[in-house]
Amino acid sequence: MTIQVGDKIPSATLKVKTDDGIQDMTTEELFGGKTVVIFALPGAFTPTCSAKHLPGFIEAADAIKAKGVDTIGCLSVNDAFVMGAWGKEQGAGDKVTMLADGNAELTQKLGLDFDGSGFGLGTRSQRYAMVVKDGTVTALQVEEPGAFEVSSAEAVMKVL
Repeated sequence: MTIQVGDKIPSATLKVKTDDGIQDMTTEELFGGKTVVIFALPGAFTPTCSAKHLPGFIEAADAIKAKGVDTIGCLSVNDAFVMGAWGKEQGAGDKVTMLADGNAELTQKLGLDFDGSGFGLGTRSQRYAMVVKDGTVTALQVEEPGAFEVSSAEAVMKVL
């Protein structure tokens, strides 16, 4: 079942590439006591994700954080090395935390996965954005397949 507004984020462990190597980040650490915007996408270095989705959040990061957001996270079913390299290439810096869900653990628990094996991608995340306050989903905007409208930085700013 797909997570809904009002639901608690399930427990899962993500990976983050840091200067000290790969670090675990639990959902409890990520969301506990904070307001977090998470946007998820099918894959690092893919066309829409690289040209629009991630760059939009990097550009709008200061404005989003000015609305009381503590963390902006980019989630993808990629490994932490890929997410780290993509964040570096895109200039994410400390504006967007690059979250690797390499085994789709959180993505599947959220019910926001899809089968991309027809494209050689395996299990992937749907494109979406959500606002989470102290572990509870307060806004969730899931894209229709192939679309990029409701999960953009601009769309998220309207629900903050």
